[in-house]
Amino acid sequence: MQLTNRAKKLEKKPMTLAERAYLPAIFQGLSITMRHFFMKKATVRYPEEVRPFAPIFRGLHVLKRDEQGRERCTACGLCAVACPAEAITMVAGERKKGEEGLYREEKYAISYEINMLRCIFCGLCEEACPKAAVYLQPDKIAPPRYERDEFVYGKDRLVEPVSPDERSVRGIQLTPEQADTLRGKLQQA
Repeated sequence: MQLTNRAKKLEKKPMTLAERAYLPAIFQGLSITMRHFFMKKATVRYPEEVRPFAPIFRGLHVLKRDEQGRERCTACGLCAVACPAEAITMVAGERKKGEEGLYREEKYAISYEINMLRCIFCGLCEEACPKAAVYLQPDKIAPPRYERDEFVYGKDRLVEPVSPDERSVRGIQLTPEQADTLRGKLQQA
């Protein structure tokens, strides 16, 4: 019983001697292999060669400081709310007497963590921050690690150093140009 009139009857053509020997298919496959053999390689030998970053690349996070060296983050939580991957967690606290040189506002982040395994580097946290405290560096990538807990970046890795000479060896590092600029700003203050 046939349901529609759209059915086609296919006739199987007998294969020629060359097709039965699979020689055309073998030569076609070898020609493709030889073409790829002489093409430019797609891989980059990573620590020796570094692929240039795109101008819109969003890399490793950093919590910025203001001109006086105080933390800009006020723990408002807008970056955590804006994060679609829910990678940012923070605990807010009140500034105590004598900590005016450390924190910009009365409220600050006691702990601020970003889970780099969950982060999709979309930049929404940077856009949502009203104090311009969160910044995605255009020239740094998250270094490779072996343990999962090493991908949870706390304030020890995220906050940029107070003096340019105290560079972090665990992740975020200042370039020499950034260090000179920061050193000049600190001397002016």
